[in-house]
Amino acid sequence: MNHKGDVLQLIPKHKKGLLRIIFSRIMLIAVLIFIQICIVLSVYGWLSEYFRYFKAIQAVFSIGMIFYLFNCSMDYSAKLTWLFIIMLVPVPGTILLYYTQVNFGHRAITTRIESLISDTKDKLPQKESVMNAPALVQSGTDDLCRYLNRSGCFPIYDNTEVTYFPLGEDKFEAMLRELQKAEKFIFLEYFIVEEGYMWGRILAILAEKAKQGVEVRFMYDGMCEVKLLTHDYPKRLEQLGIKCKAFSPIRPFVSTHYNYRDHRKILVIDGKVAFNGGVNLADEYINKIERFGHWKDTAVMLRGEAVQSFTLMFLQMWNITEREPQWDSFLVLPDEFTQEDGYAMPFGDCPLDKDKVGEMVYMDILNRAKTYVHIMTPYLILDNELETALKFAAQRGVDVKLILPGIPDKKAAFALAKSHYKELITAGVKLYEYTPGLVHAKVFVSDDEKAVVGTINLDYRSLYHHFECATYLYQKPCIADIETDFEDTLSKCREVTPETIRNEKLGYKLLGGAMKVIAPLM
Repeated sequence: MNHKGDVLQLIPKHKKGLLRIIFSRIMLIAVLIFIQICIVLSVYGWLSEYFRYFKAIQAVFSIGMIFYLFNCSMDYSAKLTWLFIIMLVPVPGTILLYYTQVNFGHRAITTRIESLISDTKDKLPQKESVMNAPALVQSGTDDLCRYLNRSGCFPIYDNTEVTYFPLGEDKFEAMLRELQKAEKFIFLEYFIVEEGYMWGRILAILAEKAKQGVEVRFMYDGMCEVKLLTHDYPKRLEQLGIKCKAFSPIRPFVSTHYNYRDHRKILVIDGKVAFNGGVNLADEYINKIERFGHWKDTAVMLRGEAVQSFTLMFLQMWNITEREPQWDSFLVLPDEFTQEDGYAMPFGDCPLDKDKVGEMVYMDILNRAKTYVHIMTPYLILDNELETALKFAAQRGVDVKLILPGIPDKKAAFALAKSHYKELITAGVKLYEYTPGLVHAKVFVSDDEKAVVGTINLDYRSLYHHFECATYLYQKPCIADIETDFEDTLSKCREVTPETIRNEKLGYKLLGGAMKVIAPLM
């Protein structure tokens, strides 16, 4: 099927330009939100003139907030940031803190998500014979499984084949092949989608499958509306028979819900095959166009029982706006069980609960590692706990290596990453920068027996504020492929040394130091 044919004519290219931006719906929303912020600041200014003893009240107020922060359960790095802000601007800072800590503007959706997660906790029962397997018990992986099932429905499976893709191009070709085989349903959930070659090829297959009677559902994060897609994109896809939703679309009112984005990347086909990893649906992810040099990304394909977990994760997000959620008709086991050594455990992370699932999984790997932990991540904005875990692993003799971008996509995030370099290297952590371009992969691999491939970056956004997902692997054959890919990528990197840190550009040093103060807000 020609991806440049009728399908893309029905979905016209998203036009860009200054006038389009000025007169767009997004600009109107931005103006309305700006007006709301101005009203709040005006009230604050009026109060400061109205009360004679306003400064004294502010001082008392600040002291009270300091006591509150020291006694709350917030991460210590975040506490320091908020202390700094409140000492500078006590009342506005406190209002901002309150705004970020409460369910302002999204209490209903929070309740709905909690209800959906609670209602589906028993949809995928854990096989005790699998979780109590001697290999899992001896390694402590059974304990990790119990923790994950406490926070959601994330069983560990044995009847699952896993394929690792070292590049987005590899995943893309496999996606096309598997999509062509779809007979019952196709579910896609992605953070970014942009019109172009990659999405055009996929969309052509989705439209054809929808004509054949396959149930096709597509969900993308609402931030795509800002510059990538038109706000009526779901209606346009409906013309092709594709059910489509934007998660948390931008609305003209201030809400903390905008802080929580759907960063997941999930593709499920017929409950038989699932894809997960860092690769979004845009041309740079397959190096069809060049942005920030060569784009290094990774993914995994699961075939077998573990696919059910990704089906459930997708349905939980999809059913947020559905009056009558449907589950059982899609949570189906494959007709034939795939036999492969090892175990797979897909899991998700929800920012609306108190569990930092992604960070806990990473720390579990670091704390249990005996020989090595090798990591690829595009961002390195660490809280105190994760930084301590990295340093402690290195200090007890574990070979801890991190590959980071050589060409960053975000200068501020890159500067923040560099602000961690000195302490990590001093502790024995080895850091490398990928000289050909941007590493967008989110990979942990350890001791030739454990690995995680998914969407979870080492930054506050992923660990605290995003809906995320990943695949935990234990003793799977593909773990050898992941480690081989890490070593191959390492050969294309420059090592960070005390000398390179001293010779770093002054701009990065200054920016990193300044941004570190507000790192938890990034």
